[in-house]
Amino acid sequence: MKTEEKISPEEVKRVKALGCLKDKRYEDIFNVRVLTRNGKITAQQARVIAEASDKFGSGSITMTTRLTQEIQGVPYDKLEALFAFLKENGLKTGGTGAKVRPVVSCKGTTCQYGLLDTYDLSEKIHERFYEGYHDMKLPHKFKIAVGGCPNNCVKPDLNDLGIVGQRIPMVDYSKCRGCKVCQVEKNCPIKVAKMVDGKVSIDPNACNNCGRCKGRCPFGALEEYQNGYKILIGGRWGKKVAHGIPLTKIFTSEDEVMDVIEKAILLFRDEGISGERFADTVARLGFDYVNEKLLSGSIDKDAILHKTVKGGATC
Repeated sequence: MKTEEKISPEEVKRVKALGCLKDKRYEDIFNVRVLTRNGKITAQQARVIAEASDKFGSGSITMTTRLTQEIQGVPYDKLEALFAFLKENGLKTGGTGAKVRPVVSCKGTTCQYGLLDTYDLSEKIHERFYEGYHDMKLPHKFKIAVGGCPNNCVKPDLNDLGIVGQRIPMVDYSKCRGCKVCQVEKNCPIKVAKMVDGKVSIDPNACNNCGRCKGRCPFGALEEYQNGYKILIGGRWGKKVAHGIPLTKIFTSEDEVMDVIEKAILLFRDEGISGERFADTVARLGFDYVNEKLLSGSIDKDAILHKTVKGGATC
């Protein structure tokens, strides 16, 4: 049922902050984003969302690119009832505004190529930075993606900050027998492993650290690896695409990753300009400056959190 009076811009802005995007075709119809845990919901939550769509919306549900579920066609006068129904069943709406957005991850935890527990890491990032920083305004939205391996299925390089699982090969040359048909070379998916002067050689600058060579040598020349995380900053898709640039260090602990994420968010809040994406901030300040700041610079967290920042996100 349509409302008689036009909804004020202030009210449209208020409900938008709660995850309700106005349907451009109507004065009083909204599409409401229901948060998932990085793309995961339980069977019971799926039933609740379906029931909510039937009760309060058009009966149609879509998925967003951030892996939230969007209940279509909810009249303005049913929004509060929808919020209450979802809350009773342990679900929340959101995912809009100039702030840290819901984290996305691939299925690296279960995928044969996954090099890290993407579900666990993305859950921790979600709790600490999406929920923990939920009321903190940024110059623009800030998107984070966790990829389990260099296949980049979840496109970490097109997010403001992307994480990619790494498995760095450590060749034991004493076990390499210089086979005429080297199984490591044969099975390297990006053709980086080569036989050079009778020994297998892997260029560290060309290797993407996918770990697919592990166990391929029948004599055990590639059994040892260093597991880690690559972090890329300044990616973005949309009208103006930017590919994230990897920081000049492979991180070997989860604590380091969480520390860098926090530094990146705080740096963006402190030195970003309202309306610019993090990619633009990195370009304006210079990658070398941002890289150094995130790896070894000091950031005054308390002062930054108390700054007044005007957000510039329009969706």
